[in-house]
Amino acid sequence: MIRVVSTFCIGLLAFTCTANYRVSEQTRVARQELVRTEKQIKAETQNISVLEAQWQKIASPDAIQKLAENSLGMQNAPSVQLASVQDLPRRGADTLNSENLHAASAEGEAAPAPVVKAAMRSGM
Repeated sequence: MIRVVSTFCIGLLAFTCTANYRVSEQTRVARQELVRTEKQIKAETQNISVLEAQWQKIASPDAIQKLAENSLGMQNAPSVQLASVQDLPRRGADTLNSENLHAASAEGEAAPAPVVKAAMRSGM
């Protein structure tokens, strides 16, 4: 009987050692994958920070205004008031009467307005 129990205990010991070795190897492989994944995350984080810096440079209001002026031909021209509220006919007044209507035309020179950057106009 003692031989059977001893053989059983030696078999159980071999099984336990094999199971522990297998768990140890799985842990080693998982640790290597974790280190590789952390390196990839670090590289991606650096790439993202570079892309954010490039985006801030490209999307700055000054750069957008230069692109609008150079590529699209847009100019920051001053606006001229063509009419005023007093030129509108009063409510209930005869709108067919030509004496109340004035021709809309811009008269005089407009003073050059100061250049306002796109960020100031858009509220950014």
